[in-house]
Amino acid sequence: MKYEPVIGLEVHVELATESKMFCGCPVVDSIESEPNTAVCPVCSGMPGALPVANERAVEYGIRVGLALGCTIEPVSIFARKNYFYPDMPKAYQISQFEEPLATNGEMLIQTKEGEKVIRVLRAHLEEDAGKLTHVEGASLVDLNRAGVPLLEIVSQPDMHSAAEARAYAENLRDILRYLGVNSGDMEKGVIRFEANTSVRPIGTEKLGIRTEVKNLNSFRAMEDAINYEIARQSKILDEGDEVDQVTMGWDEAKSQTYTMRGKEDSHDYRYFPEPDLPPLKVDHAWCERVRANLPELPHAKFERFLTEFNLNEYDAKVLVVDKAIAEYFEDTVNRLSSTVKPKVLSNWMTGELFSLMNQSEVGINEIKVTPEALAELVTLVAEGEINKNTGKEVLGDVFKSGKSPKAIVAEKGLGQVSDGDLIGALVSDILNAHQAEATSYREGKTGVANWLFGQVMQKARGRANPQILREELMRQLDR
Repeated sequence: MKYEPVIGLEVHVELATESKMFCGCPVVDSIESEPNTAVCPVCSGMPGALPVANERAVEYGIRVGLALGCTIEPVSIFARKNYFYPDMPKAYQISQFEEPLATNGEMLIQTKEGEKVIRVLRAHLEEDAGKLTHVEGASLVDLNRAGVPLLEIVSQPDMHSAAEARAYAENLRDILRYLGVNSGDMEKGVIRFEANTSVRPIGTEKLGIRTEVKNLNSFRAMEDAINYEIARQSKILDEGDEVDQVTMGWDEAKSQTYTMRGKEDSHDYRYFPEPDLPPLKVDHAWCERVRANLPELPHAKFERFLTEFNLNEYDAKVLVVDKAIAEYFEDTVNRLSSTVKPKVLSNWMTGELFSLMNQSEVGINEIKVTPEALAELVTLVAEGEINKNTGKEVLGDVFKSGKSPKAIVAEKGLGQVSDGDLIGALVSDILNAHQAEATSYREGKTGVANWLFGQVMQKARGRANPQILREELMRQLDR
């Protein structure tokens, strides 16, 4: 029997605030910092300690909700979610349940079949747990991460393949980075995915029994886990058995899921309103101030780059994935000569510049090539002052030294030679030195012309105007 996957994602986003969700402890790197150095009576769950909501975290939650087209609720309620984890000192988590901060949004994704809307059910604020490190005979707890603000974003089960889930997750990460609420560094665990997956016979509407795979911190792991669950559940149904509703983990080494515990429902957590926190009120004026300061989001920028700069879809997508790269590109476009098309700049950025960045393992904000310098270089090539190969050499020098392209061209004498008489003399010298190859060309081995072209260019130290050189070489060969 053929089955249709049904997938929903819960995404836990660590908000990039300076302090924790309900106390004044700083948010520190949970990997590099000394354990238990950012802890106080509130986040360590001491009796009598009272929480206070972090205003900046609430603002970040509003920012994400508005970017996803959600309704920002004027009143939302913090609740106690009761369960025991060794790394949750209070033995409950402060979260939101029946009355979350943001509801009913949507996201547009690209699929093989075209654009598709994925509905967002809710986005609610909560606090993170601590971190356990298991050693022989014991488990060590680090509470630096306990109480760090999280925004949980829950989609509707609108996705029907792992590829769609990945597209949704990638888009969401891009949005979060543009908004400045999350670094997107998934290897540090600042975004974690939980995939709810079920399958049902094609053509039916009733949802199948779902499983939830927890704590997926890479797109590949999420995609692989979903595909594994689809295959596993389909096999169970084909054999006439029922899928168990369970919470699962993902074993990266074995490339398979494993059962962690029975899947809880909401009543298992015994939610009730947090007595130590008043209702969270967001007035219209605050919401509108946040809306007014939202940046242009990735999809809107992508569409604008297509129309305003006449880029193809691939180039536009590559350039808008990172907000800093998109801003660098636009800054450079504004400095280009009017004779140079933005597409030419795009080719230099996605080709030569990105290659240099990858080799040096640096980001766009760390390079010495300023937008002004790159615009100058691209204009020099486009207007024939230097040829493209020389341009690549000059870009490499600018990348290392930060000098201006014009200064490097002048220092090294790299200006392009377009003098027809000089190029004619160079061609004549090469043909006289390689008469056998010239004869071979005239006898029909036309490919030799490319080799001869290279010899002339080498003699010209790469500075000859390639168009003039090609024309002169063919004129002398065919004469």
